[in-house]
Amino acid sequence: MPDSPHRSSSSSIEDYIRVIYGLVERGEAVTNTTLAGRLEVSPSSASGMVTKLAQQGLVEHVPYRGIELTPEGRRLARGVLRRHRLIETYLVQELGYTWDEVHGEADALEHAVSDRLIERIAAKLGNPVRDPHGDPIPAADGSVEEVPTRLLDEMEPGAVGQIVRVWDTDPDMLRYLADHAIALGERIEVVERQPFGGSLVVKVGSGAQAATHALGKEIAQALSVAVF
Repeated sequence: MPDSPHRSSSSSIEDYIRVIYGLVERGEAVTNTTLAGRLEVSPSSASGMVTKLAQQGLVEHVPYRGIELTPEGRRLARGVLRRHRLIETYLVQELGYTWDEVHGEADALEHAVSDRLIERIAAKLGNPVRDPHGDPIPAADGSVEEVPTRLLDEMEPGAVGQIVRVWDTDPDMLRYLADHAIALGERIEVVERQPFGGSLVVKVGSGAQAATHALGKEIAQALSVAVF
């Protein structure tokens, strides 16, 4: 097809922009090193792409803060995320995928679908505002519905809330959470923070169905909670 080179280039740019946006969402520093790690490329490849993105007006280097998206970069990122998260939602709700199976599929499909198809998918799903992992789905106009949350790892014993987002797309972690009924919408209470960097002991669920778990830091940093 005549537009294949453009599509390939565009896909690579969109991947970088989406990852940068995701790092900023989580409050992590955006550097060539972190980008290389997330995208599984060499630091020199990441540096070259960041230079290209800057030349196109999509990112800028901010002293002491790293790489930031420009307004045009944020607009593009939210469009990519809308496609990605709507595809994930469609795969789960309509095709029976589980939440640990959809990230790779959406990565492949998000660059190929048309805007028209995405809007049909959104309408079919009832214009959802959250995907299967609790990530906000940007609206067609680029706006995002934000919900105040805290990372589970930042909560102190006695704090109670509802699990509303999982920040990690690692299939093994998602399967672990599903196997232990640690799911979106569940009530969660911090019972104890074990000393010397130990596990966070939590109670998940309500009433007789509540279960106690000792969660390591990786999981505690991957769950966002809307605190009651």
